[in-house]
Amino acid sequence: MKLKPLADRVLVEPLAAEEKVGGIYIPDTAKEKPQKGKIVAVGPGEKDNKITLKVGDCVLYGKYSGTEINYEGSDYLIMKESDVLAII
Repeated sequence: MKLKPLADRVLVEPLAAEEKVGGIYIPDTAKEKPQKGKIVAVGPGEKDNKITLKVGDCVLYGKYSGTEINYEGSDYLIMKESDVLAII
């Protein structure tokens, strides 16, 4: 990927929201924003804090974390590593 985050930021590709729950199909307007994603790029970290995440990690993040961007036709979130809550 040509897009490289700076400092302690990571680039996350959100996973698709569930379309079917318990046999009921959910329309696009009622789907919740996903809170899981896959790390596609990481920054170099800061002098005192090294990045612990790596490309390919599946992570959980806060509902309103990060900034949404569209790069080469795909949607991504760019956020600080501290916004990531857990590695799955």
